[in-house]
Amino acid sequence: MNIIISGYGRMGKEVEKIALQRKHRIIAKFDTEEEWEQLDTLKQDIDVVVDFSFPETAVENIMHCFRSGIPVVTGTTGWYGELDEIKKQCNNFEGTLFYAPNFSIGINIFFRANKQLAKLMKGVEGYQVSMKETHHIHKLDAPSGTAIKAAEDIIEANDELTSWVNRPSFGDGALPILSHREGEVPGTHEVIYESDADLISLKHEAKNRSGFALGAVLAAEFSVDKNGVFTMDELLQFG
Repeated sequence: MNIIISGYGRMGKEVEKIALQRKHRIIAKFDTEEEWEQLDTLKQDIDVVVDFSFPETAVENIMHCFRSGIPVVTGTTGWYGELDEIKKQCNNFEGTLFYAPNFSIGINIFFRANKQLAKLMKGVEGYQVSMKETHHIHKLDAPSGTAIKAAEDIIEANDELTSWVNRPSFGDGALPILSHREGEVPGTHEVIYESDADLISLKHEAKNRSGFALGAVLAAEFSVDKNGVFTMDELLQFG
């Protein structure tokens, strides 16, 4: 495949490394609006754009791809408030969008296990649920998109919860997510159910960024020659 990387930071560089290992080509790296203006001249040679940019630019980057007829894979989070509109625009342009709060294969297994655990704990008395997430000091959003996804899945299964908050909660129907930013931690997420008698913990700890990058490149390979909106559920064939 011929790939454009949007956002040539830590993740962009990791995506480049994995893509080259898998015999793909990096045609360009976009970090600025001026660089995005090259898209029309390059689009005949591009199979997919992989975006790890910023929340404030992600929506326009996606729209650039829709208008040019190029599939886009984005791991940028913090823009999901506009997701419904972007899905409509994807349909209007007959475009291709693959989005995920986290492309790691392991974290997507964590998501599935979290859903199942939340169903098992539904209605079980005496347990309080909370979440913790830790990332590197360069991460701009808190809580992480991964933590929000896991929290929303718990809320969906738990009739006593109506929302999440990024602070300790005091029995107000909100799921507490505690965020920490430390050093160069690539990402740790933990769901905790605690009672007076015991504690149940479900945890995923990333060792490095390579798992995220591999998932993003696999998503790019999956997206070529498809139309529509896709997530890791389709890639991993989760039912």
